[in-house]
Amino acid sequence: MKLVTRRLFLRGMLILGAGAALAACAPKAVVVSTQEPSPASPTKIVVAPTSAPASQSPEPAASSTSLSPSATPVAKGQTSSPAPAGAAYLAVARGASPAEITTRAIAAIGGIERFVKKGYEVIVKPNICNANNGPEYASTTNPEVVATLVKLALGAGAKRVRVMDYPFAGSAQAAYARSGIEEAVKAAGGEMELMAPMKYVETDIPEGLDLKSWRFYQPILEADLVINLPIAKDHGLARLTLGGKNLMGTIENRSGIHRNLGQRIADITSLVKPQLTVIDAVRMLMANGPTGGNLNDVKQANTIIASHDIVAADAYATTLFGLKPEDIAYVVASAKMGLGTMDLANIKIEELNV
Repeated sequence: MKLVTRRLFLRGMLILGAGAALAACAPKAVVVSTQEPSPASPTKIVVAPTSAPASQSPEPAASSTSLSPSATPVAKGQTSSPAPAGAAYLAVARGASPAEITTRAIAAIGGIERFVKKGYEVIVKPNICNANNGPEYASTTNPEVVATLVKLALGAGAKRVRVMDYPFAGSAQAAYARSGIEEAVKAAGGEMELMAPMKYVETDIPEGLDLKSWRFYQPILEADLVINLPIAKDHGLARLTLGGKNLMGTIENRSGIHRNLGQRIADITSLVKPQLTVIDAVRMLMANGPTGGNLNDVKQANTIIASHDIVAADAYATTLFGLKPEDIAYVVASAKMGLGTMDLANIKIEELNV
C-alpha cells in the first residue's frame, strides 16, 4: 500500500494555495515563492526582504560570508516563521558546554520559535545506532545536546517531544539506555519512542531519482516538526555520517539501499525534509565508524552546527574532517536535487565562540 501522508498532502495544498494567492497579488513588487525547486534546477532561495521592528536593530554576525537569506522550512501544511532580520543561514558555535553551544547556535539562526509553534508534535531524530558503547566513544549523539533541544522545543510550546532511532546493533531499549540519551530526554520532559514495525509503511517518494518508494516510519512523516540531530562521524561506506546519512534511521530494510547509496540517501531526504538540522560535533569519531570503540579515534571538537538547510549543515561539517562537500556523494546528490545548497561561500555563516 502506498500512502500520501498528512504532511505531504498538506504541503501540496500549501503550494497550490500559495500559487493562487500570488497570482492575485501579481502587481506587487516582491513575491515570496513557497515552491520547492525542481530536482533538475540548482538551489535558488527567494524570500521577501525583511526588516527589524523599529525598536530592534539586526545584530551583525560574528563571522559571516555574503548575506544570502534563509529558506522557509515547511511544516505540515504551513510555513514556519521567516528568519528574523540578522539571522544566520547557518550557525557554528564552539565552547565547553554542549547545552550552551546548542542554545546559542539555535538562537543565531532565528531561535527555536522560528521552528516550533504552540501545540506542535515534535520529533527529534538523533543517532542511537548501537548499544555497544557509551557516549564518550562518539558513535551516538551527545545526550546533553539532545536534552537541550527537547527543553527548547517544550519551552517554545510544543505539545510533545519524542526522541527515537532504530539501532542496527543491539535492541533499541539497550541502545537508548547505553547512549545516555534516554535518561537525559526523560529528565528534560521528553519521551523516548520505540519505533514499532507496524508503523513502517510503503510510501511513494515523489522526487526520488532512484528510490521511487520505500517503507518509512509514518510518525516521522506526520510530525509537525522533525529535528535531525546526527553526530558527525566516520563511516566506512558513506565516508561520513552527517544529516543526510542520519535519515536512514527513518526507514526499514536499510541494507537494501546500499547500492547507489549517495543518491538513495538524497532520495530519502527529499521525502523526510527535516525542517531543522543540528549536527553534534562535540565529540567526533574520526575513524572506524560507524560504531567505533576506541577512544583514540575520538576528537573533542566542542562544536555544534545548526541550519534549516540540511545540505548546508552537512557541507560545513565535512570541513571538520579536512574534507570538502564534493567528497560526500549524498551531499552532492542532495544539492543537485535542489534540497539545499553546498555553496558555503554564498550563505551567511555566523561563527560563535561561547
